[in-house]
Order: sequence, then structure tokens, then C-alpha cells
Amino acid sequence: MAESVRADEVSAWYGKKLAIRDISVTMEPNKVTALIGPSGCGKSTFLRSINRLHEVVPGAKVAGDIWVGDRNVYGKDMDAVKVRANIGMVFQRPNPFPTMSIYDNIAAGPRLSGRAGKRKQMDELVEHSLRQAALWDEVKDRLKEPATGLSGGQQQRVCIARALAMKPGVLLLDEPSSALDPIASFKIEELLLQLKNDYTMVIVTHNMQQAARIADFTGFMLAGTDYVGELVEYGETTKMFSNPSDSRTEAYITGRFG
Repeated sequence: MAESVRADEVSAWYGKKLAIRDISVTMEPNKVTALIGPSGCGKSTFLRSINRLHEVVPGAKVAGDIWVGDRNVYGKDMDAVKVRANIGMVFQRPNPFPTMSIYDNIAAGPRLSGRAGKRKQMDELVEHSLRQAALWDEVKDRLKEPATGLSGGQQQRVCIARALAMKPGVLLLDEPSSALDPIASFKIEELLLQLKNDYTMVIVTHNMQQAARIADFTGFMLAGTDYVGELVEYGETTKMFSNPSDSRTEAYITGRFG
């Protein structure tokens, strides 16, 4: 079930270096939200703060609150490992587990988290996840083969299916198609548009055309002279791209900087 994501004055550090400052935003369920902005403005840092992956970096920390549905993921009673298990994450480069088959890649998360069930249930979950990732018909006869034997675009859809197997309410994607060719990238975009019927998705992208094509809402981030990222503007993608409220947003979208 898709869940809203609400950040309340979120700041993040790498050691003593402040990376993002006081970000407050609400991302709606069953929508695609794109985060855009120049390199180094904190987009990925903010994305990784949502599922507490940021704090895996030695010395990194987060201040503020992030609510997923009715749960504060930074609440004192929240287990960071369980948070990461329940909020899907897809990275820039496809990273299927290299020693595992396609089947085992999808089954890995449920097995490790104790959600595996019986073999028949796992078979059904693997098939369902691969169907959701629009990959089943391409790999149904190759499930025992290494996932690394697939094309780059197929590997990325394996990674998406692997995340979906955990039945998350939110799916985070950090430039998921930037390492792919245009045809594979288009397939990922088509997939995300289908998946928003069941999930809340937040995607970091440097591709303005991609944001315009698939995002319902867009957040523009920018780092000032102190190199600290902030959220400059957030709103409906159509409005932001046609009539942005901030002159800095307009300058970035039109290519005058960044």
C-alpha cells in the first residue's frame, strides 16, 4: 500500500560537514516525485535519509523527522534495519547480487527478513515481483541463471523486482536509468508510471525531460555559497516547468546554470 512521505526540517551531515539544511516537504502517495538540481546539491543525501541509509556512512547523521505513513522513521522505537527493509531502494548502476540466480536475487530479501514462507509461496512472490517489474516474460525460463548474465536494463529491473518483493509502500530510485541506453531507460520510465498505481516513488534525476515525462511533483534543490543543499521549490511538475515560482528554478530548468 502506497504511503505518503513527509520530511520535517531534515538536515544531514557527513562528519562535521553539513550537506542538506532544513528540508520540509510532503510527497503524496501513488505519485512520482522527482528531485532535480545540480550535482552536489544533496539530492541523493536527502533520498538516502528517507530510509535511513545515509547513517550507514561512518560519521554521518540526520536531524529532523521523516514520516512514512504514520510512522516516524527516526523515532526512538524504530529499528533502522527494518526501516531499510520496508522502504525499497534502487541505485544508479544495476547491482544484482553477483553470485545469485535471478530467482535468488528476488527471494533474498524475504528470506533474510523471515518472510519467505513455503516454496510455493516464494515461487508466487518471485513471479509476482518480476511481473510487476515487467520482466517475467523475458526471464521465466532463465530463473536459475545468474542475474549478471542479463542486459543492463534487465538487471536494473531485477533490482526493482528485488525491492518490490519486500512489499514496500515507498520506492526510492537514485538515477535508476542514467547508466542505461535510451531504449532501456524508456522501459524503466514506462515501468515507473505503471508502478505508481501501487507505490509512492521518489526519483533523483539529472534528466529534465525524464522528470517532465514521469513526475507528478518535482523538488528543485540547490547548494549555496556554503555548499549546503536546500529545497528551493516544490510543486506540480507541469507548473514548475512552465511557470516556476523562483528565478533560480527557471534558470536551472532553462539551462542557464547547472
